[in-house]
Amino acid sequence: MPDQPSQWQGDLDRDDLIEPNVPAEPLALFSAWYAEAQACGMIEPTAMTLATVDADGTPSARIVLLKGVDERGFRFYTNYESRKGAALAAHPAAALVFWWEATERQVRVTGHVRKLPAPESDSYFAQRSRGSKLGAHASPQSHTLADRAALDQRLRDVEAEFADRDVPRPAHWGGYVLAPQSVEFWQARRSRLHDRLCYRQNGDVWHIERLAP
Repeated sequence: MPDQPSQWQGDLDRDDLIEPNVPAEPLALFSAWYAEAQACGMIEPTAMTLATVDADGTPSARIVLLKGVDERGFRFYTNYESRKGAALAAHPAAALVFWWEATERQVRVTGHVRKLPAPESDSYFAQRSRGSKLGAHASPQSHTLADRAALDQRLRDVEAEFADRDVPRPAHWGGYVLAPQSVEFWQARRSRLHDRLCYRQNGDVWHIERLAP
């Protein structure tokens, strides 16, 4: 079928995403934008696309949830033996994309990824619901299953194993942090002449570039 023209043109003509108005480092601007996305009542503003490259060079992307941002970078948790875990072991670099439709903004991040210290993963795992803890043990994430019944049986086995005690963090599950090397902020404007500012790290200094929309 022929291409259809988009009806979305952007409702906000803001002048705030210009070089004199932005902070010197990107995490401050990210935190401000994230707070505005939260204030808009979005169902899941923490949702982000995580893109990795498999050992054979095949790209792969999926949605994961942001679990925190600090001076180290962007944190998320997953199964180390999943496809993304194997990809990060082979190529410890990744890209993130946040899309906040309510504020007509996008953030793209690239950087190196490393595992979080085990005590930090333990602390986060301890805060999860019991069902989520059991699921982390039961699911061989990204691996082939015979059918749904096989997964349900794995869960029953784990429930029986931990019936009378707390569920510890499995060794194959934990956190990562992506240390950003570039962070691009995109904001909608009319006539598709959107604003794009990209922070690129050079040593300890962030350089800001304006990109054509």
